[in-house]
Amino acid sequence: MTNAVSTAAAELDEPRRGTGTARFLLGKLGGAAGSLLLVVALGFLLFRMIPGDPVTTLTRDRPTSPDQLAQLRARLGVDKPLYQQFLDYLSGLLHGDLGTSYGYNRPVSALIGERLGPTLLLVGTATVLAVALGLWLGVRAAWRRGSPFDRTQTGIALTLWSMPQFWLGLLLLIATQGAFPSGGMRSPATPPEFLPQLLDVAHHLVLPCVTLLAVIYAQYMLVMRSSLLGEMNADYLTTARAKGLREDLVRRRHAVPNALLPTVTLVFLQFGLVVSGTVTVETVFSWPGLGLLTYEALRVPDLPLLQGVFVVMAGSVIVMNLIAEVLYRVLDPRVRAQ
Repeated sequence: MTNAVSTAAAELDEPRRGTGTARFLLGKLGGAAGSLLLVVALGFLLFRMIPGDPVTTLTRDRPTSPDQLAQLRARLGVDKPLYQQFLDYLSGLLHGDLGTSYGYNRPVSALIGERLGPTLLLVGTATVLAVALGLWLGVRAAWRRGSPFDRTQTGIALTLWSMPQFWLGLLLLIATQGAFPSGGMRSPATPPEFLPQLLDVAHHLVLPCVTLLAVIYAQYMLVMRSSLLGEMNADYLTTARAKGLREDLVRRRHAVPNALLPTVTLVFLQFGLVVSGTVTVETVFSWPGLGLLTYEALRVPDLPLLQGVFVVMAGSVIVMNLIAEVLYRVLDPRVRAQ
């Protein structure tokens, strides 16, 4: 009788949970769309406040008449009122058109497509290594709480986490002078075969990847350590030990899986931020990604290119935040039940 009542109650709750999930997803999607629209508007206004005139920069050291300057302003669209420029930009975005770069005279979407691959390679490699290293060190530091290993690793992580990426990159350039390439992604003299090209890219990737890795692994390590310390005195671990399980099995099968949830969601939250934060690292190492493209656009200022890169970077943060929130609901039954 009791089982029948429980089954009936579960069946009654099922549509309610489905409705709650749909409402949750719609709310998050609406919030993400609103955030993206706000980012587009703020980015448009922000880049108009940058000192400098793109027309003056593009015609520097060239004899140009006032009529030619006026024609160039009209062609670039910077002679229109600000509200009209924004409406034109918004209309282009809705049709998938990010505009044409002032400096490159090419579609912004094509330039971003060319530079997106190197950025994803750098960020993806650094993130995978940072997650693996951070989780491994965080678990061992927490399990040996108060030991010299714990104090040393926590101190190193806090130091690296507070260090500016560009400064760390410059230190690595000085410390490894001549051992690794100081800039670029490929060497011109590398043979065109696949394996030499792969090894050459990997050789160029070392310093920028280590720079990103050294900063972002620290956050994963500290969060994993803190999360595992919160599980150390849980009753289920005491029960597992009472059953005679070895300490490493208690850690691997029981403590670590329950402590992973905050770190897993943090990975997605941080990935978008790391993509948008590669400007300084790519500039220091001349890595041909979105970060270096942003730096080059700032020098003009190339307004369509800046706006396009800004939308892509901000969009990556918003999308990763959305994935993290949905994943947290999927992984944590306490949140899913709400």
